[in-house]
Amino acid sequence: MLDLLVKGATIVDGTGAPAFTADVGVKDGLIVEIGSLTGAAAETVQAAGAWLTPGFVDIHTHYDGQASWDETFSPSIHHGVTTLVMGNCGVGFAPLRSGEQQRLINLMQGVEDIPGVALAEGIDFCWQSFPQYMDALATRPRSLDYLVQVPHDPLRMFVMGERAVAQQAATDDDIEQMRALLREALQAGAVGFSTGRSDNHRTAEGHETPASEASAAELIGLARAFEGLQHGVVQMVSDFDLLRGAERFDAEFDLLEQLAAASGRKLSMTWLQRDPGGEQYKAIAARVEAAVAKGLPLYLQTAARGIGVINGLDASFHPFMGFPGYKEVAHLPLAERAAALRDPARKARILAEKSDRLAGDGTAIPPLVDILLARIELISGRMFPLSSTDGVEPDYEPTVMQSFLVRAKQRGCTALEALYDHLAGGDGGNLIYFPIFNYNQGSLDVVRQMLDHPRALLGLSDAGAHVGTVCDASFSTFMLTHWVRDRARDRLPLETVVQMLTQRNADYLGLADRGCIAVGLRADLNLIDPAALSVGVPRLVRDLPAGGQRFLQKAKGYRATWVAGRCVQRDGEITGERPGRLVRMGR
Repeated sequence: MLDLLVKGATIVDGTGAPAFTADVGVKDGLIVEIGSLTGAAAETVQAAGAWLTPGFVDIHTHYDGQASWDETFSPSIHHGVTTLVMGNCGVGFAPLRSGEQQRLINLMQGVEDIPGVALAEGIDFCWQSFPQYMDALATRPRSLDYLVQVPHDPLRMFVMGERAVAQQAATDDDIEQMRALLREALQAGAVGFSTGRSDNHRTAEGHETPASEASAAELIGLARAFEGLQHGVVQMVSDFDLLRGAERFDAEFDLLEQLAAASGRKLSMTWLQRDPGGEQYKAIAARVEAAVAKGLPLYLQTAARGIGVINGLDASFHPFMGFPGYKEVAHLPLAERAAALRDPARKARILAEKSDRLAGDGTAIPPLVDILLARIELISGRMFPLSSTDGVEPDYEPTVMQSFLVRAKQRGCTALEALYDHLAGGDGGNLIYFPIFNYNQGSLDVVRQMLDHPRALLGLSDAGAHVGTVCDASFSTFMLTHWVRDRARDRLPLETVVQMLTQRNADYLGLADRGCIAVGLRADLNLIDPAALSVGVPRLVRDLPAGGQRFLQKAKGYRATWVAGRCVQRDGEITGERPGRLVRMGR
């Protein structure tokens, strides 16, 4: 008897081949039959009209802290993800030098906008080495499978202590110690190594991240930890800084190529259209294509839409957070605060005020507010209302005609007043979408070009990070709604999108047991109602340790998600099944 029989689904198998209708039989966590099946099953699901896809593989998350208190990896579980990778961008919580917990918390808080108090209360730092960290994670039951990368910053801090924080150059002995620790972690099953070289990444104190200026000697020395191993990837984020000169850009890319060559492993890098620097993504693509022609295995981690921030009165960021008149009522409950802001006298006073300069906490929020207010009339052309009404799909490709700049001109008021009235409306829950990257032309046309690139990997969801400003764990669902079903032009084929969500990422990681619907592979599956599919509206919820809040965006239309044949979510509700595990590569 089969454990599960899915009848009559439209199977999109992850290979890019045309969809077809068939039944799928599951036994002992594996797909055992595909075709016209008539045998008995413990559970039979009638799936006519629904898509059956492999479970999605998210290669870029930051659940490193949340994994300590959340068995379900929410919100990824709501968006069809069955396998995910943590430890990106060079930040994480292992290895851990005794007494350095707070420094790693400050690093994660600054770089990934996760409340430090939540991390401090929620993480049980019961490890020192990276293998011990992996063992600690593996003791907890999970809904989804997950893999871990070794992040450069904690590795450097473990070996070099204060010298790492002070950005001192690593000695030959330092490099050898780091290489040995990285190799130990890889042999314990870590999927790879990550490093971050972005000026946008700062600690909670505003300092540069410890490895952001690591030398070529250090990176190449670490890359040699992969020698003789048959698994492993490298992930890197860099600004590349083309605006500061072609010489600087080429030097940084040369270093990246040296890292890839020394490791002998696949290397993926963050790929965005920056602002300013809107043409740099083309230069990156040209260098990648040239490197691939020389035999280097380089890949481009690409987002599904614009990357920016959500503004709201209760979010981490909104334009009025530094105004004296706003700060007088900031302590009030949300609905009372919105009502107070609607008082005509208070509104007039706030709009006549100047914002206090926000104290720098190391995150990007204070400087972002300062820049926004200094150029509000111009920047408001890229700020849009994000619906907070139940049942309304958020619009992630709005036109300038929907912007607050145009709204203000139509009303005959300033952009700041138009933003104020939106935030103060109703119960105070109105949100503003502010895409910073990938939206220079006021559309997602550049993203469409990126998704077409043969070296593109769908990534950059940052699931688990930027909890008060971003909710891009919904990228997978957005790919299926916007790019497959809803966009008026230049849509992508369903089969191509599913392949990007599944097989392409699994192959990049070296996961041969998943990513496709085929006999003998793991029964990681999604059953999706294409007509009902929706990314949902972001909501602020207080479910982090120490009462911390985050944006949670649940999807609609996922009838069921199975991990190794066990249903972990059904119709949007997480079940009690916990089949997920730490995937140890090379084991």
